[in-house]
Amino acid sequence: MELADKAVGFLLSVVSLSIFTYYTFWVIILPFVDDHFIHKYFLPQEFTILIPVLAGVAILCFLSVFVGFVMLKSKKKKAYDISF
Repeated sequence: MELADKAVGFLLSVVSLSIFTYYTFWVIILPFVDDHFIHKYFLPQEFTILIPVLAGVAILCFLSVFVGFVMLKSKKKKAYDISF
């Protein structure tokens, strides 16, 4: 299992590094480059703020639902755990 864990960790590192590089190039460098063929590989500039905001909202929603389910589950356990 150790080799599989290392492979998954390496894959996650490569994916996150490539997303970070793409986004950094898109936000910081691309606005200073005018009329170049590289622009066709990137989304319009309006999405530079929209994508991270939507991702943050989605993460907060999923986290809130998870915490809510955990709280409900622990409350139900306490309700059934009545001892005399």
